[in-house]
Amino acid sequence: MAQKKEEIDKQGAQNQYSLTPDKKQEVYDFSQETYRFWYEKMLLARRFEEKAGQLYGRQKIRGFCHLYIGQEACVAGAATALTKDDKWITAYRDHAHPLVLGTSARAVMAELYGKVTGCSKGKGGSMHIFDKEVNFFGGHGIVGGQIPLGAGIAFAEKYMGTQNVCICYMGDGAVRQGAFHETLNMAMTWKLPVIFVIENNGYAMGTSVKRTSNVTDLYTLGEAYDMPSEPVDGMVVEEVHLAVARAAARARKGEGPTLLEFRTYRYKGHSMSDPAKYRTKEEVEAYKQQDPIEQVKKRMLEKGFGDEAYFQQVEQEVKAIVEDAVQFAEESPYPAPSDIFKDVYVQEDYPFLTE
Repeated sequence: MAQKKEEIDKQGAQNQYSLTPDKKQEVYDFSQETYRFWYEKMLLARRFEEKAGQLYGRQKIRGFCHLYIGQEACVAGAATALTKDDKWITAYRDHAHPLVLGTSARAVMAELYGKVTGCSKGKGGSMHIFDKEVNFFGGHGIVGGQIPLGAGIAFAEKYMGTQNVCICYMGDGAVRQGAFHETLNMAMTWKLPVIFVIENNGYAMGTSVKRTSNVTDLYTLGEAYDMPSEPVDGMVVEEVHLAVARAAARARKGEGPTLLEFRTYRYKGHSMSDPAKYRTKEEVEAYKQQDPIEQVKKRMLEKGFGDEAYFQQVEQEVKAIVEDAVQFAEESPYPAPSDIFKDVYVQEDYPFLTE
């Protein structure tokens, strides 16, 4: 007798518990400054996303909205492993990336509101955050569409002779796209300085990884192209940093790309319209026991890098930043209708255009 879809989904969900790699460094040698950066940035991303979820429920934010709650270590750990000149690109779950890189919460929140003061001038919304000032080349709404773009950015860096790398994020569902495989092939052939990151949160929208392919260890997909590939515990910020640092070092030496599978988890549904009924409460709670922010807080306490007074102060400061961002977005104007015609083309001084 054929199994019901609900039973298959549940089995797939249960299989997600094995996603965390077994090997993990037991002692981490990072500075107080680094740990405080991680904690403060991850907490900002978490509280920002929680507020965004509330505002979406009040219809202050409209359209699509994909929250990053639970996945914060995937960005924070990479940020400390890369330089300010390296380039970033991702999919549409993109609010945390610019926040960690230094984009103001005001600019991101205003963009979610569709206001002209947003970092994409109110034209992009949740799925198309962009900030050239921090080398964040956007969230992209087409599944897998950012993968060849990430390789293209890396090609440009190599062509210009820089030592910069591009880190290109994607979800586990995007690896089923043909563009993923085409890009990996070209990136290895040309030894492009790009780090491909699969944020494997267990589900492509509502379908578990187990049900989409016979290959559930997604990092092994890179081995088909002889690309250095490895799984990473995406709930542990230190492991993320170490893996990205190794990949960046290879890229800067001209050894080409790396594929990293960040095994992480999202506490909320795929988007704000997803009730996530395909998961059990027990599964979600099991992953919350590995919460990346709580892990960092625990190690900071053990190392003497922060006390309860420090953590309370950060919580208050982050709350103030988020509330200020909301007020800024509320008070900002919408773009004028005529703005739709602006920023469509770039004005360059090419003589042949005027001849």
